[in-house]
Amino acid sequence: MVRLIKRYESRKLYDTEESRYVSLEDIATWVRTGQEVKVIDNASSDDVTQQTLTQIILEEGRKGTSFLPSELLHELVRMGERAVSSGVEQIQHGVDRMLKAGIDRLSPVRKAREEMALLRLRLEELEGSLAALERDRPGEERPAARSASRKSAAGKR
Repeated sequence: MVRLIKRYESRKLYDTEESRYVSLEDIATWVRTGQEVKVIDNASSDDVTQQTLTQIILEEGRKGTSFLPSELLHELVRMGERAVSSGVEQIQHGVDRMLKAGIDRLSPVRKAREEMALLRLRLEELEGSLAALERDRPGEERPAARSASRKSAAGKR
C-alpha cells in the first residue's frame, strides 16, 4: 500500500496514515524500509513525490550522511537530460551498471567471476579436445555417419 503524504504551502509534510506532520527524515526511513510513498501538493493536487525524494537525497548530501557513491551521482546527472526523453529505462540501466561495478569491486565476487571465466575457457578447450578425438578415431563411424548410412540402406530396400 502506498503511504500518502500531503505537502502544504508552508512546506510542511502531513502523513495521512498516522495523522501527523512528518519530516523528510521520516519519509527517508520509510522508503529505506521498503514503504512506497506518494507526496501530493495539497493546494494543486500535483504529484511532488520526485521532488521530495530528490530533496531527501540533497539534504543527506549536505549533512554528509548520503551513502550514494559519487560515481552514481555523476551518472544520474549525466543521464538526467536523456532520461526525460527516453524514460526510466536508461536510469535503470545506469544504476544496474553502477551496481555491477560496485559489486565487482568486492574481492570475493571478482574472484568468483574470474574463476567462472577460467572454467568456461577450460570447458571450451575440453569440448574441442573431445571433438578432435571423435574426428581422429580410425575405423569407427561417428553417430551422424551411422544414421546417414542407415537411411541410405533403408532407401535401397
